[in-house]
Amino acid sequence: MFRTALRNVSAHKARLLMTVLAVMLGVAFVSGTLVFTNSLSDALQKQSAKGFDHVDVAITPEWKEAEDDKAGEYPELTRALVDDSAAVPGAARAIGTVQGFTAIAGKDGKLLGDGFQSQGGNYWGPKDPRYPLVNGRAPKGEGEILIDSETAERAGYEVGDKVRMSVDGPVLEPVITGVFTTDDGNVAAGGSLTLFDTATAQKLFGKPGTFDEIAVKAKDGVSDTALRAQLEKALPSDVVETTTGTQLADDQAEAIASSMSGLKQGLLVFAGIALFVGTFIIANTFTMLVAQRTKELALMRAVGASRRQVTRSVLIEAFVVGAVAAVAGLVAGVGIGAGLRSLMGTLDAPMPDGPLVVSPGTVGSAFVVGILVTMLAAWLPGRRAAKIPPVAAMSAVHAQATTKSLVLRNTLGALFSAAGVAVVLAATTMEGSDGQAPMGLGAVLLIIGVFVLTPLLSRPLIAAAAPVLRVFGVSGKLARQNSVRNPRRTAATASALMIGLTLITGMTVMAGSLQKSIDKMAASAIEADYMVSMANGHPLSPDVEKELKRSGGVTATSPMRNAYALVDGEDEYLTGVNGATFGELTEFTVVQGTFEIGGTRVAVDEDTAKSYGWKAGSDFTIVYEDDEKQKLTVSGVYQANELMSGIVIDTATLDPHEEEPADMMVMVKTADGTSDAVKDSLEKALGSSPAIKVQDKQDLSNEIAKMFTLILNMVYGLLAMAVIVAVLGVINTLAMSVFERSQEIGMLRAIGLDRKGVKRMVRLESLVISMFGGVLGLGLGVFFGWAAGELVGSSMATYELVLPWARMGIFLLLAAVVGVLAALWPARRAARLNMLQAIKAE
Repeated sequence: MFRTALRNVSAHKARLLMTVLAVMLGVAFVSGTLVFTNSLSDALQKQSAKGFDHVDVAITPEWKEAEDDKAGEYPELTRALVDDSAAVPGAARAIGTVQGFTAIAGKDGKLLGDGFQSQGGNYWGPKDPRYPLVNGRAPKGEGEILIDSETAERAGYEVGDKVRMSVDGPVLEPVITGVFTTDDGNVAAGGSLTLFDTATAQKLFGKPGTFDEIAVKAKDGVSDTALRAQLEKALPSDVVETTTGTQLADDQAEAIASSMSGLKQGLLVFAGIALFVGTFIIANTFTMLVAQRTKELALMRAVGASRRQVTRSVLIEAFVVGAVAAVAGLVAGVGIGAGLRSLMGTLDAPMPDGPLVVSPGTVGSAFVVGILVTMLAAWLPGRRAAKIPPVAAMSAVHAQATTKSLVLRNTLGALFSAAGVAVVLAATTMEGSDGQAPMGLGAVLLIIGVFVLTPLLSRPLIAAAAPVLRVFGVSGKLARQNSVRNPRRTAATASALMIGLTLITGMTVMAGSLQKSIDKMAASAIEADYMVSMANGHPLSPDVEKELKRSGGVTATSPMRNAYALVDGEDEYLTGVNGATFGELTEFTVVQGTFEIGGTRVAVDEDTAKSYGWKAGSDFTIVYEDDEKQKLTVSGVYQANELMSGIVIDTATLDPHEEEPADMMVMVKTADGTSDAVKDSLEKALGSSPAIKVQDKQDLSNEIAKMFTLILNMVYGLLAMAVIVAVLGVINTLAMSVFERSQEIGMLRAIGLDRKGVKRMVRLESLVISMFGGVLGLGLGVFFGWAAGELVGSSMATYELVLPWARMGIFLLLAAVVGVLAALWPARRAARLNMLQAIKAE
């Protein structure tokens, strides 16, 4: 049986090629994902370890609990502690480090790099071993800085150039005195690093005379654990805590591995989708191969082969096909991993240098996935073939689905579909994350149910295309009949395309609806012309609002100041605003009372009011962060949104209890509304600081839209793999269908159907099957998009379903293009058949 199986593989190389390609693509995606994420993780870990080359022991302040339930604090790391650390016998040197956000502008005045990755620090002494100088000298005073070599190259800066920059205050224009290299991960990820002399860094970051950390390097021959022991003896234990550089590197490596797991899982989900789609092709291929060899298998049964042996021979074929596909997929996966690394660089997401990592786990996964998926998909056709009685098979009374089997299939499909719809609908009534798992389960059940029902659905849906197919005469009529001749085969072929389009359509509906909802929220809730915030999301200095008030043309401003307080022992979120002007700058839906904010009168959102049993006019006591208590009155209850929720209080009431008031955002209304000139005026009033963003409502929407578009394009690219696999499935099915119908096609040619007619027949058949899959995919995608939107809408008051008709039309057109392209080779092959040889074919 083993030799027979190998002979069958050799005899059907061309027919199995598409199956090999389908499995190979799925395996390649899995292997490529593992190679890419392992390589990225390895490179980041090695680079992170380099960052600790100059740290054998890190000294950080030890949290000190305060007495009498007051807030604790971190003690200060002073220069004296640095000197004491350096004086320990095993220490070669000790460096005090200071760091903080530093925005540096390019020559166009715009912020360089991502705001969250734009950092600043101190350059220690005349020569800092952490940052080797490539060019220039160390900085001295506030007027001089160093920048990293990657930022200098990206922005075109050289030693001697002046740059505009800001920390958390006025704009500075220091001179670049040097360029350095660094292993800092933020710089590798596209950020920037700016260095000042130590005194300047301490002043700019609000830490005069103190440090964030002390990095100690051991002398040759002294281990990091020995150095740590010496430091713990020499330094006050209630002030500092020590960690070895090895432990820091291990912790960082673990954090990197953990952060990479999300990316790896996301990519593997799409690889799984491609493999899932591929299983339809494999099952289809082996079903057709087995059907073509039914007489041969029956003869084997007649001469003594058991059912198990017949099934085993089919599984051996699947094993060989899976092994070949696994090897090819692994090789292709290494190429995909390398390609993804290059792609990251072109998308301004540079990767650290490092080798491609092909681990034993990756190799094992490729073979397990390739062989297991192929054998599982081939098991059912093999088992079905083994159950055919030898006499019935040899007399060609076989392979027809019985009424009982069709009734069973349709019943199971209906039950799965009904259960899937019911679970999805139930999930839409839940809130937030509670409904995610049920919705995922419902989606899986519904897709399985529709797949099982697809043979039943194929007849009425394909029949609907009959009026169009009649235009093509005999070729169109034959194409329709061929499409419904074997509903199971048509279903398996169409389902592969259906799954890809379901996911693409669902994601598109969700993205479009969310964008519309955010635009609606901005339009309905924000009356301000501009929102001013920090580029890195950190709080603004209260001085920003003062500068904006002094700017010409500004008619109203209000900060949005965050704070926390205790209500009945529970933490509650406070938003401080200018009660006198906030009404001009926003428009919230008031459920009860009035949106009156001032003195002890506050507004609360519905959820907060409900949790405490408050209503308009209710009094409650609040405990501020400084432990002071105050009695407040609810003036009104409002409907929360993504802009604001919680308790809204006047800043005049809140500020006396805040040690350092800071604004997350400042809202601005101007006499002339929004325009480029007004925006320029506001930016100039703030010193054209690269650290501060001035955005109107459209800017906010565009920023969010950019994020959605990036995610959507990534999803399109990943799901394209599933669509490619589906195309291979259509080609495979048509090619084997042409082979099966060689005698029939020869007869059609003999009675007058020309080659063009044969080509047209095969192309129309492909088009009908692809459009059938496309229609099912669009329908399911819209349903899932709606359902997911209902779940999101439970926490997003402005959510509104948007159907992207134009894109859905493009997706349907894509399905048609898939059908036309997939039919090119099978149609050409059918037209070139020799009619006499075809008529004689078995």
